[in-house]
Amino acid sequence: MATREDDRPGLRGAAKLVADRARSIVQLEIQLALTEIKQKVAAIGIGVGLLAGAALFLFFMLAFALATIAAAIATAVSTWLALLIVTVALLLIVAALAAIGIVSIRKGTPPLPEQAIAEAKLTLEAVKNGNP
Repeated sequence: MATREDDRPGLRGAAKLVADRARSIVQLEIQLALTEIKQKVAAIGIGVGLLAGAALFLFFMLAFALATIAAAIATAVSTWLALLIVTVALLLIVAALAAIGIVSIRKGTPPLPEQAIAEAKLTLEAVKNGNP
């Protein structure tokens, strides 16, 4: 049997509303954390890929360095000089890829949702202080 007290939003209704809003806030914080982690993992992946590319070019650089030494011994100056120029160019490519890869990995580490944590702290403070 319903009474007039059940028809009014009382303490039970207010508690349900607070619980619903708290649940929504928590869900949004989780979504923010997941998005931030995905971005950082992607940055790490790009950095690892660039470092793998740098390793590949390092292999080619070493191959050309050895070819340069062999050409310098076996042939005239012009041939080894050309091979040396190629070796230096490969070295520059390796250095550039490695530098970009390291920057990308540093940007993504540690893979913690820093923005989400800061936002959760702000939300917690707002709830403690009674701010909507």
